[in-house]
Amino acid sequence: MKDVDVHDIELHDIAVFDNLLHETRTFAPSEAFAAQANVTAEAYARAEADPEGFWREQALQLDWVKPFTEVLDWSGAPTARWFADGTLNVAYNCVDRHVLAGYGDQVAIHWVGEPGDTRDITYATLKDEVSQAANALTALGLVAGDRVVIQLPMIPEAVISMLACARLGLVHSVVFGGFSAAALRARVDDAAARLVITSDGQYRRGTGAPMKANVDEALAGAETVEHVLVVRRVGDPVDMQAGRDLWWHEAVGGQSKEHVPQGFDAEHPLFILYTSGTTGKPKGILHTSGGYLTQAAYTHRAVFDLKPDTDVYWCGADIGWITGHSYIVYGPLANRVTQVMYEGTPNTPHEGRHFEIIERYGVTIYYIAPTLIRTFMKWGRHVPASYDLSTLRVLGSVGEPINPEAWMWYREIIGRGNTPIVDTWWQTETGGIMVAPLPGVTATKPGSAQRALPGISVQIVDENGRRVEPGEGGYLVIDKPWPAMTRGIWGDPERAREVYWERFAEQGYYFAGDGAKYDDDGDIWMLGRVDDVMNISGHRISTMEVESALVSHLAVAEAAVVGAADETTGQAIVAFVILRGSSEDLGISQDEIIAELMKHVSTEIGPIARPKRILVVPELPKTRSGKIMRRLLRDVAENRTIGDVATLADTSAMRIITESLRGGAETEQ
Repeated sequence: MKDVDVHDIELHDIAVFDNLLHETRTFAPSEAFAAQANVTAEAYARAEADPEGFWREQALQLDWVKPFTEVLDWSGAPTARWFADGTLNVAYNCVDRHVLAGYGDQVAIHWVGEPGDTRDITYATLKDEVSQAANALTALGLVAGDRVVIQLPMIPEAVISMLACARLGLVHSVVFGGFSAAALRARVDDAAARLVITSDGQYRRGTGAPMKANVDEALAGAETVEHVLVVRRVGDPVDMQAGRDLWWHEAVGGQSKEHVPQGFDAEHPLFILYTSGTTGKPKGILHTSGGYLTQAAYTHRAVFDLKPDTDVYWCGADIGWITGHSYIVYGPLANRVTQVMYEGTPNTPHEGRHFEIIERYGVTIYYIAPTLIRTFMKWGRHVPASYDLSTLRVLGSVGEPINPEAWMWYREIIGRGNTPIVDTWWQTETGGIMVAPLPGVTATKPGSAQRALPGISVQIVDENGRRVEPGEGGYLVIDKPWPAMTRGIWGDPERAREVYWERFAEQGYYFAGDGAKYDDDGDIWMLGRVDDVMNISGHRISTMEVESALVSHLAVAEAAVVGAADETTGQAIVAFVILRGSSEDLGISQDEIIAELMKHVSTEIGPIARPKRILVVPELPKTRSGKIMRRLLRDVAENRTIGDVATLADTSAMRIITESLRGGAETEQ
């Protein structure tokens, strides 16, 4: 999904969203679940009555070297300072304190490699390896405040590298393993990184792919990088530049396992995470230490009802994205989690790989993206039915709005009809979950994130910043500061003010470009990016709602919808669908299927949402985080040259789509 600078969006052109889909089903938590829940309904009132007191309570769940006396300083708005006169060490909170409390033998990470190799890493072992890595980075001359870029696959050294940086006060910037040399170089230069940590290669769908070579290409002529630390993962030969490149096992493996962490200011920078922008220059979203860790740990504990002595948690994200930072590394480890970390793709070597892992490790909490859920739907319910998933007790959804059909499938097929689903909304910039059900409190609704968490305040407003009424849609804003909020854009604070705060500066609201609606009960439904809203004859229609209607039809496995330029209506709805089987399998012709889908959307939403065209395709263009690249589909719909495909999980996807369409697999109604 395209990331856009919100000052490029004309709010008056997309004034309100038409409220189309309706959902009346609700699922209350069982009495047994509610009775043992970490957070109860009273937390909402307590947090509203005394928000600073509430966040003080959450921050005190951490260990502080120097206790803070002030919770929030908002005098420099929109830049906040949380717990600013306190000091702490983030890595100590994630590792050392658990060992000192007697939990050194608890498994922190059940790591599963794509080829089938495994490691069980206890907290004691994790402490030793993080200490060794910290000593190695110190030996390279790095000091607090220096920047380190990490581009690694989903291997234990990725987590260890992040924690070693945090331990030393180094600012890490993790770059997704699928990014090109040019994208990596832009991030290295913007951060002025002194060190890059990478691997010789990575496994992807059963074969080793080079990684170090990409780094070498990126660093040609780079002025700030002094060393490259290389993890041996695949075993293929790589070029090692004398004086610059070091093997991880040599530089780290021989270091002492003893390292004494020091405290850093709560506002000390922890990491930079880059997102793309319309200007072509990536935005380095900056997060600091105390407030970020407080909210990451609190939301992980509250939203997933984590029980550290009994739960086995699995977040299916990649560490290259914010979900991997907040809900694989920092939040879970601060809460003494036992978690699964998987290196590979969901269908390597077979479509049951995720369910095999759930069964093997007795996973109890499972947090994945809606795109993966819909992929499982496409593969068929017989795949998860072949495995024992009875240990699952909480299911989570992240990354994009989840349509009700996928939500129900997730609950009934993966959750066996009795597992709470927490649909979470948040962003790289927010640092942690902002809107989600509480699994022991909320009667959940298929497709709705429902309400802001205790301690968080959001509103849906119109273009004038006025709160809309139940049943209406608009722009999701955050109207009060929160601990994990970004401290701005690295090296460009004015750009952050323009991008996130300028549109509703009069009200002091944060707005990052997402649309939402209230249902008649006042629950929140996310509608995706406002640039993914189509203006059809004056009606503002969310792509997500049309996609939800399409996938609710039994013939459709996945769908993506875009608005294409149209002389008559301004924009026309163009839908790309993947069918659950061939037209022969479904027993009717493709033309008949498309006609039926047109009718189905009209019935579910209304004639205004009827697609002008439905194109049947064999796959959809997705990033490796699972997001559909709608800008590429818009290129197809408007007969333009296909744009950059470098971030796709499968760069051949667009070629396959265009070739299939040339073969006549499209119908206009």
